[in-house]
Amino acid sequence: MEIPQHNLALDLARVTETAALASARWLGKGDKNAGDQAAVDAMRLSFASMDIDGKIVIGEGEKDEAPMLYNGERVGSGRGVSMDIAVDPVEGTQLLAFGRPNAISVVAASPSGTMFDPGPSYYMKKLVVPPEAKNVIDIDAPVEENLIKISSAIGKDIEDLVVFVLDKPRHKDLINQIRKAGARIQLHTDGDVAGSLMAIDPTSEIDVMMGTGGTPEGVISACAIRSIGGEMLSKFDPQKEDEFEAMKKAGINLNQVFSVNELVKSDDLFFAATGISGGVFLPGVKYTGNGAETHSLVIRGKTGTIRYIKSVHNWKKLMRFSAIKYD
Repeated sequence: MEIPQHNLALDLARVTETAALASARWLGKGDKNAGDQAAVDAMRLSFASMDIDGKIVIGEGEKDEAPMLYNGERVGSGRGVSMDIAVDPVEGTQLLAFGRPNAISVVAASPSGTMFDPGPSYYMKKLVVPPEAKNVIDIDAPVEENLIKISSAIGKDIEDLVVFVLDKPRHKDLINQIRKAGARIQLHTDGDVAGSLMAIDPTSEIDVMMGTGGTPEGVISACAIRSIGGEMLSKFDPQKEDEFEAMKKAGINLNQVFSVNELVKSDDLFFAATGISGGVFLPGVKYTGNGAETHSLVIRGKTGTIRYIKSVHNWKKLMRFSAIKYD
């Protein structure tokens, strides 16, 4: 038996809230870098208030040359527990820039040395399912075989399944195979982490996520998926020749299959996500004139507790001292 311990995930929710509040001002304005930069600046300041010795293991920005919290950057006060940190200040910068749904701000943390470093890999193939189906999937099996097993495990007909797939040219064959199997599909232009979270969220209509997305986003997602008890099987899937050559030079085995337990090697996990542009997953930032409302998902891996938090922010009080300009 243990007395209640400090839940770092609640502190991380403040970090994602600040990033969402700052970046949502750029909704639909067509400038993804400006929105991302606003989130990065707000997130960096918010991290400074946390008594942790954090190291960014999964940063953002390298893939598309956007503003970044860079890999290896130290965050927090430097006091307290040493943590690996994964961030995506705006997961779905294109979604934010063009006013599309499901842009979110995401942070995950685990004990130092437990989070997988993707190295030169930018993309990986993923298969994400809720806890009921975690022991029946095989990423190398035919799509229809996986969908049949998943539908049986969660107690649905295959025709009732909804599969999240990124609407990319690389998924043309995957989409055809899913349709041939009889399952339904939700196509999304972006939002790899959001898709993974929807697949394990019992309140979501998504049952499974399939396809190739970002490797850093896969590690971030693994923190939430392991915390809830779901599964994501993944393997490297380089999309460009320079990525393939860099991985080959590094001696990376492209056939290796990863589970969430290999992407993050601890149950002492903390995860937070806040909606920016709204949509089917998390409501977005709503500015009220006198302040704003935000909606966040907060998960603690050790207990498996999931919290949905609605926060009401008051500009009149907040802007008396905040270093981040929200209004």
